Amino acid sequence: MIIPWQDLDPQTLNNLIEYFVLREGTDYGLQEKSLQEKVDDVKLQLANGTATIFWSELHETMDIKLIK
Repeated sequence: MIIPWQDLDPQTLNNLIEYFVLREGTDYGLQEKSLQEKVDDVKLQLANGTATIFWSELHETMDIKLIK
């Protein structure tokens, strides 16, 4: 099930994004980004529709998926 990011409490949204960013371990090239920059990038992706928050009823977990 898709969860609209606007429906989440701002602190909950921030915590979810931080968890997503920290576990991804993505390589950002020669210049590393700060945690806040990474969080801001994901917030932008959610706002412009290139990322979505999903709720899994089976696993009772929430996750962010990037839409390609």
